[in-house]
Amino acid sequence: MRRGATPGRRLPDGGRLGDVTTPGEVERTLRAELRGEVDFGAAARALVTMDASNYRRVPLGVVAPLDADDVAAALRVCAEAGVPVVPRGGGTSIAGQATGAGVVLDLTRHMNALVSLDPAARTAVVQPGLVLDRLRDAVRPHGLTFGPDPSTHSRCTLGGMIGNNACGAHSVAWGTTADNITELAVTTYAGTAHRIAAGWDGAPAGLRELVGAHLGLLRTGMPPAFSRRISGYGGLDALLPERGVRLAQAFCGSEGTLGVVTEAVVRLVEVPPAPALAVLGYADESAAADAAAGLLPHRPLTVEGMAEDLLGGAAGGAGWESRAVGLPRGRAWLFVEMPDEGGARAVVRGADALDALVVTDPARQRALWRIREDAAGTATRTPDGRMAWPGWEDCAVPPARLGAYLREFRALLAAHGLRGTPYGHFGEGCVHVRIDFDLASAAGVARFRTFSEELADLVVAHGGSLSGEHGDGQARAELLPKMYGPDVIRLFGAYKDVWDPAGGMNPGTLVRPARLDENLRFEVLPATPFAREVARCVGVAKCRTTGAGGPGVMCPSYRATGEEQHSTRGRARLLHEMLAGEIVTGGWRSPEVAEALDLCLGCKGCLSDCPVGVDMASYKSEFLHHHWAGRIRPLAHYTLGGLPGWLRLIHRLRAAGAVNAAARLLPFPFPGLARERDLPPLAKRPFTRGTVAPEAVSGPGPGVGPVSGAGADPGAGAGAGAGAGAGAGAGVEPGAGADTGPGRGPAVTLWPDTFTEYLAPEVGHAALVVLRAAGLRVTVPRTGGRICCGLTYLSTGRLDRARTVLRRTLDTLGEVPGPVTVLEPSCAAALRTDLPALLPDDPRAARLAAAVRTVAETLEEYAPAWRPPRLDRPLVGQTHCHQHAVLGDAADRRLRERAGLVGEPAGGCCGLAGNFGFEPGHHEVSVACAEEQLLPSLRAAPPGALVQADGFSCRTQIAQLGGVRARHLVELLAEGLAGAAPDTRP
Repeated sequence: MRRGATPGRRLPDGGRLGDVTTPGEVERTLRAELRGEVDFGAAARALVTMDASNYRRVPLGVVAPLDADDVAAALRVCAEAGVPVVPRGGGTSIAGQATGAGVVLDLTRHMNALVSLDPAARTAVVQPGLVLDRLRDAVRPHGLTFGPDPSTHSRCTLGGMIGNNACGAHSVAWGTTADNITELAVTTYAGTAHRIAAGWDGAPAGLRELVGAHLGLLRTGMPPAFSRRISGYGGLDALLPERGVRLAQAFCGSEGTLGVVTEAVVRLVEVPPAPALAVLGYADESAAADAAAGLLPHRPLTVEGMAEDLLGGAAGGAGWESRAVGLPRGRAWLFVEMPDEGGARAVVRGADALDALVVTDPARQRALWRIREDAAGTATRTPDGRMAWPGWEDCAVPPARLGAYLREFRALLAAHGLRGTPYGHFGEGCVHVRIDFDLASAAGVARFRTFSEELADLVVAHGGSLSGEHGDGQARAELLPKMYGPDVIRLFGAYKDVWDPAGGMNPGTLVRPARLDENLRFEVLPATPFAREVARCVGVAKCRTTGAGGPGVMCPSYRATGEEQHSTRGRARLLHEMLAGEIVTGGWRSPEVAEALDLCLGCKGCLSDCPVGVDMASYKSEFLHHHWAGRIRPLAHYTLGGLPGWLRLIHRLRAAGAVNAAARLLPFPFPGLARERDLPPLAKRPFTRGTVAPEAVSGPGPGVGPVSGAGADPGAGAGAGAGAGAGAGAGVEPGAGADTGPGRGPAVTLWPDTFTEYLAPEVGHAALVVLRAAGLRVTVPRTGGRICCGLTYLSTGRLDRARTVLRRTLDTLGEVPGPVTVLEPSCAAALRTDLPALLPDDPRAARLAAAVRTVAETLEEYAPAWRPPRLDRPLVGQTHCHQHAVLGDAADRRLRERAGLVGEPAGGCCGLAGNFGFEPGHHEVSVACAEEQLLPSLRAAPPGALVQADGFSCRTQIAQLGGVRARHLVELLAEGLAGAAPDTRP
């Protein structure tokens, strides 16, 4: 690339490539001058076209600088080429400021360190890519924290917080990010480094003169100041001499338009040792909003507000129903956190509330805060399931105006036929809301613009700020003249030009902005059901949370790799770009999407853990269905994907022993299987070939005898799983403590899933013992292995085959009169959710899905008086991903408690995930997933602990990596009924 190239081809965001400069030349020069990663490939670009906003802009490439020197080099190269630069942290920005043409600087990959900590001075030095929770974890042992705490604290970065001047729930006590920054290291577009704090040292040339020329405007022309005046360069008046010329504070909130922060000195605050929570109930939202400002003299740590519509009906209206979710009476609530119990009780005494409670127990406080936090997730959908979008997420008005503002805001929504559910930081007048805009049609976008203009007028009329903590970005910058007027807007432009005279830093944001109704991410998508599903991902990136604070199960492969493309959001973005066809051009044959989805374990964790319920496992199935259409698939799709058919054939040929011997003796792995894996031994006899009284069977089925857990052939379970021992897993003899006769209670059907039938029949026999001991009449479909949930076909994207298998299952099964108890969680989840989705026009599918129960659910609903045997042992193990995501484990928890099992199975994912861990190329990630939570919990297990895992994959992973024998819950209970101590030997 020739240095000093003259401006030439215009970029979408206003930059210009030099006449003799091409993207390829920019990439090559960046690679030559930087030590960090430079990636101009389709996948890298696709991953950063969007943030958590409604907007999409396509970059030239992505750079992950190694350090501040790399940042300076990247900025110099881009400035010489006329290429815009956008700094990016966690990509959780809601207004579009973390997207742009040109080069995106990913500051999370390398520049993410806590450089130093001084507990005595209560300061820390941080790099911009450091996630807030990592800082908070490090300073917590010293009784300190960083005061601003936005809801994205588990994945947002300090650099992004500085860029947006983030606030969070506790800013009522501890201020905004700007209030907690003492010094910044900043590099500008030309690569010049500045160190700024208070005073004019480090300021760019011309800034002191600019401020001096506009002192009157800064003193009298700015809107009245209040704590959440975040919009525009709202902190510019911090440069007034009477305010100490706070350069670092004024820089906060500039949204990447002035320069790149490479290091920051942050101020820490002391955490009260025993905070208390006062929860106040009010007759309605207006009453709660009107009351919030009156609580501020109590000096609360936070005042959060929400109304009953945010709970999705959980509160059920005023009165006693609200107590069902732990809240006092009312239709709206304020959560007021105080430094101590005395302060909380003073709040209650002084509040004119309908009802109130004070909570001092930390566990109960966390439970109540979860109501508030979980309710915030429901704001992404309307009561009828429509998606609600950001754009007007965080307007703020002075707290004394909040009640009046909210009444007019709701009236404005109604006038436009829109819906949204306000909630937020009532103590500072900041309201969060997502609105069900139609952003895919011309009429809907026109309404979005009209509403936005009228809402901006309403906010300004109440003396408010268009942004109260998330920044303006593209969503609101166009409307800033309504708030600030032309003279201040011109001053904003001059302020940017002093820092960034070439205009290369995040153009189109704040100053000389793009229109609020252009670059919408929905306009590039086709009008198909799959596209609507993919667009559900709003980009809040909860899937990027790692460590102990991780969101349940979601994205085990991201936790293992740390790569954005292996997060739910990253995969959704790649699918979005595949459908758009601009960057990812291969359509359904896209290698970029195939690579990203290859490490998706299909755990379905995102279905429950993602705030908007993205179902990446289903998206993966749909993609694989199209990706391999008309082509020969990978061998694993035929071997592992067709597992039910192969197992049925092996047992029909009476070849289980030969297969087991071959697995032990062959010097090479079975075709299509990872060489690092041992093949789990097949049962010598399937579950449905046991011996029992005829009443335990039902349905046609050639060559299959009756089944029962009582009196089963003692060898029925031998060789199955990870080494079956005596007891329920190997057949329970009459008189061993189980009810061996037909039950007299309700009739239940025990589903003979593929894993129980051919690999772990001891689980089926144990289930029969437990269910019959509970007095239930149990039948097992006598189908010769012809019923199947279709799971393995779903996970490999063979959707046509899955539909065929499921129709055959429904035909073979016939009508099921009562509950269907499914032992394998993955099969239960497939029947409950995937079956009706694949066969939506078959009413039998919906009926069977509604009948599916886990063992614990069956016992709780149909044998509520039954008491399980007392095992009184500590417990470790694994909760199956699909149980966590689809089925829920509340009934299992209660059953374990009644049985005296103390402890909880590990969260996360076991990493085997059915066929995933057996496929070639996945072993390393599979092991890393197990090491994230499961294996450490096994190593830390107390002596004598029982190991429970209801999923066959989980038990296999535990056996192969942990050397421990895990048992299904019914096995533990059946052995307890038999009076035998559960066996945990490998």
